[in-house]
Amino acid sequence: MAYPRAGKDYPRSQGEFQAWFRTDADCLDYLEWLRWPAGFVCPTCGEEGGWRLADARFKCSGCGTRTSVTAGTIFDRTRTPLTVWFTACWLFATGKDGISALSLKRTLEIGSYQTVWAMLHRMRSVLVRPGRERLAGVVEVDETYIGGREPGLSGGRAKGKKILTGIAVEIHEPKGYGRCRIAPLSDASSASLHAFVSDHVEPGATVITDGWQGYRGLDKLGYCHEARSQRAARARGEDPAKLLPAVHRVASLAKRWLLGTHQGSADDAHLPSYLNEFVFRFNRRHSRSRGLVFYRVLELAVTHDPVRYADIVAGRRPRAVPPTPPRAYTHSPSLDQPPAGRPWRPKSG
Repeated sequence: MAYPRAGKDYPRSQGEFQAWFRTDADCLDYLEWLRWPAGFVCPTCGEEGGWRLADARFKCSGCGTRTSVTAGTIFDRTRTPLTVWFTACWLFATGKDGISALSLKRTLEIGSYQTVWAMLHRMRSVLVRPGRERLAGVVEVDETYIGGREPGLSGGRAKGKKILTGIAVEIHEPKGYGRCRIAPLSDASSASLHAFVSDHVEPGATVITDGWQGYRGLDKLGYCHEARSQRAARARGEDPAKLLPAVHRVASLAKRWLLGTHQGSADDAHLPSYLNEFVFRFNRRHSRSRGLVFYRVLELAVTHDPVRYADIVAGRRPRAVPPTPPRAYTHSPSLDQPPAGRPWRPKSG
């Protein structure tokens, strides 16, 4: 498919979004177009062509398999109306700093916090594109601790308080930053750090690190390694924090984002998902249209395998939040509504 165009492939504004996706049928048709832009392709046998059944499913002309547009995607078996999904995705994608589950719950007037929490985590699960390109050129790499506070522990690097996280950021010359990658590390050993660099940085790149011994041997992996010693910088009277300005800036932004949007409430099990969301947003910070970000999220969503609730909770259930009275819905209400007919105007007698 050619590069998507605003106003044709994705909505340019909130008003256009509301005009495009007024009903659940509109949303389903858009997902069908995203998933099969050239027509139905059987997900079982790969055969092109088939016909639509009365229940809106498709039947393959080759193997006879019946499937729906949402089957095999993150919308598989969802009981939440697609108008709700699309509105949540629009708010998730177009907000500069995203949206928390509690804010989304209040905005959409959904009674179940767990429903909204699971929707957002399903969206986060699709943000890492399979086969995405690794960082290249000049790349700064460092590790830091990210996470929430725990009682009785003081100090930013107190063991057990936060999660050790690797950060890699592309450096553009003469100034500016490119893409970034962030991922939790099991420890600061050579095995963990070398694996992080190999997973996220293209061989042949220049990798700039501090003098930590765990980075030794990167040159044997095909990288041009430049180590900057903090101790030597102090001896010269320089500020050690300025040796790796890019990773320090990105680490600061990530921590501020977690505290601002999510009040620092990301637990250990779900921190990687929040970091993936931050990376997705940071790497698209120069996007001229937030509608394009919405398009990218849905484009990834229709190619991602189903994500079940049991896979998301990872042994921990989201915190319970009392339903909002008096609209405590068991299932999310559809946003598919008929025109209201200007209720603010008085009825003529």
